[in-house]
Amino acid sequence: MLGGMPRPERTFGGGRPPSQRPSKTCAHCGLPFTWRKKWERDWDTVKYCSDRCRSAAKRRTG
Repeated sequence: MLGGMPRPERTFGGGRPPSQRPSKTCAHCGLPFTWRKKWERDWDTVKYCSDRCRSAAKRRTG
């Protein structure tokens, strides 16, 4: 180890080119979307590709 600092763990999608990042299908519009840094902590619970789809799905069901 150089400098005494431990190397950070590799994140789920970070550091990979966009074509190699994990993807899901949006529960509202059905379009595929890929991992984004802002979803790093809760990728397992992300269902919608955008705030627009999330709010449209909520309006539709309730």
